[in-house]
Formats: sequence, C-alpha cells, structure tokens
Amino acid sequence: MKKSIKFKGRLRNYMYGPMLLTILLVLMNIPMYLYQLESGLMATAFTVVYFLAVTASFHRSKPYFMNELINFATQYGTVQKKLLNEFDVAYALIDYNGKILWVNEKFTELTGKGKDYHRSVTSVFSHITREIIQKNKTESQLHISWDGHDFRAQLKRIEFSSITPENDMVSLDGSDEYMTALYLYDETQLNRYIRENDDQKLVAALVYIDNYEEALNSIEDVKQSLLVALIDRKVNKYFSGMDGLVRKMEKDKYFVVFRYIYLSKMEEDKFSLLDEVKTVKVGNEMAVTLSIGIGSTADTYNQNYEYARMAIGMALGRGGDQVVVKEGERITYFGGSSKQVDKMTRVKARVKAHALREIIESRTHVIVMGHHIADVDSFGAAVGVYCAGRVLDKKVQIVLNEVTTSLRPLKECFNEHNGYEPDLFINSEEAIELTNSNTLVMVVDTNRPNYTDCPEILKKTKSIVVFDHHRQGSEVVENPILSYIEPYASSTCEMIAEVLQYFTENIKLTACEADAIYAGILIDTNNFMQKTGVRTFEAAAYLRRCGAEVTRVRKMLRNDMADYKARAEVMRHAEVYHGAFAISVCPAEIVESPTVVSAQSANELLNIIGIKASFVMTEYQNRIFISSRSIDEINVQSIMERLGGGGHANIAGAQLSDCSIEEAKQRIRTILDEMIEKGEIEK
Repeated sequence: MKKSIKFKGRLRNYMYGPMLLTILLVLMNIPMYLYQLESGLMATAFTVVYFLAVTASFHRSKPYFMNELINFATQYGTVQKKLLNEFDVAYALIDYNGKILWVNEKFTELTGKGKDYHRSVTSVFSHITREIIQKNKTESQLHISWDGHDFRAQLKRIEFSSITPENDMVSLDGSDEYMTALYLYDETQLNRYIRENDDQKLVAALVYIDNYEEALNSIEDVKQSLLVALIDRKVNKYFSGMDGLVRKMEKDKYFVVFRYIYLSKMEEDKFSLLDEVKTVKVGNEMAVTLSIGIGSTADTYNQNYEYARMAIGMALGRGGDQVVVKEGERITYFGGSSKQVDKMTRVKARVKAHALREIIESRTHVIVMGHHIADVDSFGAAVGVYCAGRVLDKKVQIVLNEVTTSLRPLKECFNEHNGYEPDLFINSEEAIELTNSNTLVMVVDTNRPNYTDCPEILKKTKSIVVFDHHRQGSEVVENPILSYIEPYASSTCEMIAEVLQYFTENIKLTACEADAIYAGILIDTNNFMQKTGVRTFEAAAYLRRCGAEVTRVRKMLRNDMADYKARAEVMRHAEVYHGAFAISVCPAEIVESPTVVSAQSANELLNIIGIKASFVMTEYQNRIFISSRSIDEINVQSIMERLGGGGHANIAGAQLSDCSIEEAKQRIRTILDEMIEKGEIEK
C-alpha cells in the first residue's frame, strides 16, 4: 500500500486553513435561510464552489510544494556542508579510537592531511592521545604547540544516539559508540600579545645594604664616602643595564623599578649584583652584602610594592645576602650562601625587650608554645618568657604535648616542690579552651604556624608574638604584633637571655630556670662549636651569673645507653654520596626520641674527614624527620627548603609525609645531583 507524505504541525495548519474556513461559511449560511431563501441558496452555492476550488488547488499544488521543500532541505544541507568545509577554524571528526574520519579545508591547509587521511590523530598531534579522547566525557580543551604555532584544541564528544533517530533498520539500544569533534583555534598571535603585555609590566624592587654600619666602621673615615660611592655605582650600573630606574631612599636603601621582561635575565645570572658588591674593597675587612626584595605580577603597582616589602622582609629574616622574588603566591630564593653577620650592637634586643614588656602588661594571660616535639632550645626559651611574665605578675602557661628523653630531666625541675604552679605546662586541648581574644600567644623557636604545638590557638587571638632564630620561609605566622627573628643568633635561648637583661632591672632567675636557658644555647651550638659569636658567650655569661651550673646542665643532658647505641648504628650504616655527603638512618624502634638522636648523629657525622654535609632521617609518628648539618661549605638550608623544610645555613631539617625512608633518601640524592649540576654546590 502506497503511503503519501503528510503535513504535520504548523505547516499542516497553514495548508489546511483555507479548507477549514468552509465550516465557518456553512455556519454563516444557516441564518440566511431564516430571513430569505434565495439568499441562502446563493450562499450555499458559493460555499460549495469555494470548497471545491480550495480542495482542487490544495491537491494540485501539494506535490510542487513538497518538491520545493525537499529541494530547499537538500540545498540547505549542502550549504551547511560547504560552510563547514570552508570554516575558518580547523575541524576534524575522530572516532572513539582516535582515527580521523573527516577534515575540513582549514585542517588540510594547516596539517597537509586531506580527506583521504584516515590514520590516528596522534600521528599529527602527539599531545592528543587515544587516552585523552576516551577520557573526554562531554567537552574539554588542551593547549598544544605545533609547527611554531600555539593552538587551543577543543574536544567535543558526539554520541550517535543524539544525532541518529531510531528506525526499522538500525537499533541504538545499549550502544556506547561516539565520535569526537576536534576544533583547533590558533592562539599564536594572542599569546604573543599577552607575553608582550606581561613583559612591559613594571616590577618593584627594594635593595638594602645588610651591614652598612659595620662595613663603614671597618675602614678609615676618609674612605667611607668612597665605599658608599662604589656601592651606589654597582647598584646603578646593574639595574641601568636592565633599563631600570634606581632611586636612593636612605643611606643604605634603594628603590628600583624595571620591566618584567628583565626579571628572567636577572634570574638566569642568579642576580650577579650580590657577588659584584662583595668585590668592593677600599680597605674594608668586611665584605658588603645586599638583600633584594622583588614584587611582580600583581594587578596594581601598589600591590607590587607591597609584594616587594614582604619579599625584603623575608630576605632580611633569612639572614640577608640574598634575593627573594614574590610573584603572587609564588616565592623564589636566590643567594643566601654566605654566613650571617653577627650584629655587635644590642639596640634591637633592647627595643624588643621594651616592646614585649608593654605587650605583656596589657594582657591578662600569656600562653607560650614552641614547635612540635619540643627540644631544649624551645623549652628554655619558653621558660625565659615565663620568667618575664612572672616579674609582671602575669599568668604564663607553656604548651607542651610531648616530653622527649633529653627534655625530661629539665622539665622535672619545674614541679610544685620547687614552687611552680601545677598548671604551668598544659596540652593543646587545654590551650584551646584557655585562649581568648585577650590572651597573648607567644611562639618561640619557630616561625611556621604548622610547626607549632597547637596551630589552632593562633586563630583564636590577634595578640601574637614571635621570637625565633631560624630563617623565614614562605609560610610564616600572619600579622604578629611583635616579631623578633634573628638568623644570626645561635639559638632562641640566646635571644631570650638578651631580652631578659633589658626587660626590667634586677630580674631574678632561679637556678633551674637559668639552667634551662643555658642548656638551649649549649645544645644549639653543639657545646659552643657551631654558630657561636661574641653575643653567644655574653648571654652564657649572664646566665652563669644568674646561677646556671655547667656541670649540672651536662649531667641533665647526658644520653642513655639506647641512644648511644642508636647513634653508633647511624655511624655504622652511613652512606657517603659523591664523597662528601653522609646519608644515614636512625633506628626509631630502639629509642624513645628518635628525632633528637638523629640530630645528634648528624652532628657527629661531621667529625669524619671529608664530610661536608650530613643527612640523618628517622621515621616517627608516620612521618620522615630529616636532620641536616654542615660546617661551612654547604648551605643545607637551601637543600631542606626543596623538601619543604628550612632552618639555618649549617643546621636545617624537614618533615616528609606519605614517603618511605628509601624514597626520602632518593629525593636527597636527586636534589644534590641537581644542585651540583647547576653549580650551586661543589663536591
């Protein structure tokens, strides 16, 4: 039986409309019979003629109309195909295995592959793999470079079920077949304009002379102006070669602006200005060093300047003689290999002491905390703060979650029998309950919030003070009302001892308090053999006058037999890498405090001839703790920073999570290989 084509929808209503009007004429014809018969007959005749004429016209024009519709649809599809073929964007259809099915002329012009090319798209663009195509569920894009051009490749999945209707011949039930449409947008010129725009952005920099006063005092008065002039010339010449503008703000400070395109050049030569300034010699025994803070990639010039201020603060907090580049959240360090300058003046310590006293006086409660797994330096510094608070009749409590074997003899001295409050030492849970907006939280021996014993209380108060002797990293305690960070100091206990001398007149320390602070200096200087300056001995002398007893401290710091055997195991299994780096593991199962033993072992490994740096790791509390030490040639801090840690040039450490001992060893070896290859360290 032959089936005719039928109209549907609005087209059917439009075509059948004139015939449907016949019903209206019939309804109008009925009243005419009631008034006059002749008029009714005439109207009926007109209606019949109208209906016959419309019906005949419809049946006669229907085939022609359908033919025109089909021709239009065919031509429309042809036009669409032609437009797609001539589309100015490279376009291709790819099957689910990555095979090219069809390409347009722009794709052929771009790649030289015509419509008869039916190989994998990966053979043309290696970045577009079969895995990427099959992982794409709806629409995704990736950026690729090909033949000197930058493209944004957009992949769009086309399901067969969405474009092919069901019919009597093909069933799509349960089918997961699909095609992928590939669009290639050439962004070469756009990216070039973006790079040119970024290269023209201004970068703010602050340049400080670290040891201005010390260098001038080391030469004759008549040569001081010459030294300053030579330094000015070096700074101006370096930045002028980078099309920079230099303005001297103070006698030892410069403000510099230059274009971003030159920042990469400075980074490539590792800011040679640092070394050039050290060559300035006019009779000065002390080499001049610079600290540079650079801020860039901000939305405004003011924000770039704020970045520069933050960067210079970090450079000075890390000991100077280095460059810190802050690009948004990204921070990069250069230099910092020279030894920190020991400041002879105590003016800063006196100023900090007076500021700390005013802050403690304005608060009702003080909570002191050090870093996680407190050591002797952290404990001694906390005790020193307790002494300061006691003088002002303020309640001071120390957060101490874990007591190591080396710390236990010192802590046992601070009991009720010796006159100390039973709640002098509290844990993290108690600290969180006690902390409020009027509580002063003092952080000692660390400047990283995540390293503290209770990071939560830092968010419960805005009154935070930081005392530390470690170099600053990218993660620091935010917005402290007082920050005293001096990397040149041997220990935080040394800094606290200096502050106590200026805190108030005739401050009294008990023997156990003086012992605790003295022990912190003794441990961090390795019995006054490392990082020891004039002020270190002056602080020790002050504590000796307060009642510290060397023999008593030595007895408290003695190790038990298990710790001694563990250190022997570290020495026995030490691996010497590149003939200069000792890498070993401290057994955690035979000692109570493996982190302390690993630090002691790292110091002992330096006594071996030829060893320039030591790395001892131990597994503790589901983490890998690394202690690194050096004497003077290797900056172990820069090595530990690459592992997320930090410290000093000669004493540093890091903590690794989700890592095994062997993986930690390999990461250290890889870092050493990279730094040796780049010339950052020498074997």
